[in-house]
Amino acid sequence: MAAKRPAGEAKEESVQRLVGRRMLKPIEHWLQRLHGAGTQRDRAGNRQLFFDQYLTLLLLYFFNPGLTSLRALQQASGWDKTRLKLGIRRTSLGSLSEASGVFDAQLLEPLLRELAEQALPLSQGQEAQALRGLTAVDGSVFSALPRMAWALWQDTEHRGVKLHLHFDVFKGVPTQATITPAASSEPAVLAAHLEAGHLYVLDRGYVCYELFAKIRGAQSSLIGRVKDNTAFTVAEERPIPATAQAAGVIRDVVLQRLGTPHHKDELNCPMRLVIVRRKNRAGHDEEIWLITDRLDLAADLVAVAYRYRWTVELFFRWLKCILGARHLIAHSHNGITLQMYAAMIVSLLIVLRTGRKPSKRTFETIQFYLIGWVSDAEFDGHLAQLPPISAA
Repeated sequence: MAAKRPAGEAKEESVQRLVGRRMLKPIEHWLQRLHGAGTQRDRAGNRQLFFDQYLTLLLLYFFNPGLTSLRALQQASGWDKTRLKLGIRRTSLGSLSEASGVFDAQLLEPLLRELAEQALPLSQGQEAQALRGLTAVDGSVFSALPRMAWALWQDTEHRGVKLHLHFDVFKGVPTQATITPAASSEPAVLAAHLEAGHLYVLDRGYVCYELFAKIRGAQSSLIGRVKDNTAFTVAEERPIPATAQAAGVIRDVVLQRLGTPHHKDELNCPMRLVIVRRKNRAGHDEEIWLITDRLDLAADLVAVAYRYRWTVELFFRWLKCILGARHLIAHSHNGITLQMYAAMIVSLLIVLRTGRKPSKRTFETIQFYLIGWVSDAEFDGHLAQLPPISAA
């Protein structure tokens, strides 16, 4: 029989394991549920790497940007303390590579939704209430490797994958994600993933009257930017109150028809055009033409809602520059989807633990906290110093 470990040593190991898994507490029940997923392909019954363990390794990859490759992740699985803290086994490079095709990435989608639902609004007040359900939608391209023929983009020399993201503006969290080749149509992907109860805010890449009609048919609303030469027929000119003028609004029009009479009226309902004047990056005046079906919203709130679209752009920057998701460690569609879901789960865990949007400084503090270099008291002190939730 193995010698019994001293009580002090056992206690130390249990504390180490607790610290290492503390950030994973909101998903522990999911890890247990995922444990047996994918075992149907294990005909010999000798699998050593399970779905929950692979997901834990992916989360470790993002929580520790010092791990920059699949080989580095495999080496980390061989460290005794790492295995102890995360409850994983030593795994081979071949097993890690195979796992990206064995474990179904779509099994993580309900987990992403559950974590997003648990997140509390980071902004409160009349503005957040009026724009309830505000969801920024956009896509971002990640460079792919030459061997990824399924991700052809632009020409035979370029490969790319696109992350199509739905982002809850006031919670500051992703709620839905889809991975496609970079050449995929953003309006078509959005049309296939519409849900009820949202106020979608869209950039010019989503201008499609058929898509606008599908959004309304899905029991949601929209605020979308269109070209400044868009044809329309006026039904009513609305006055511009002082609050709207302060937000840059120069025109507010209820439309009888969007588009020309020579084209099919896809919307077949009253729409609204709000024109906002602002300074562009070069310091020159430009007009932003915004189409919406929300006739009840104040014009200044329409302008504010479109400005919030930048939250999804900032989230893409967070994913690529801070978490390091721009470096793909898988080559298959399923493997990249697993990697992107893991990156978003990390972001959601940070929001749930801190009650704030992820930031570089907080992320660094969490990294030191997880390896035991920051105490509970110091970590709580850092959270106490974060800016309070805004009253939008």
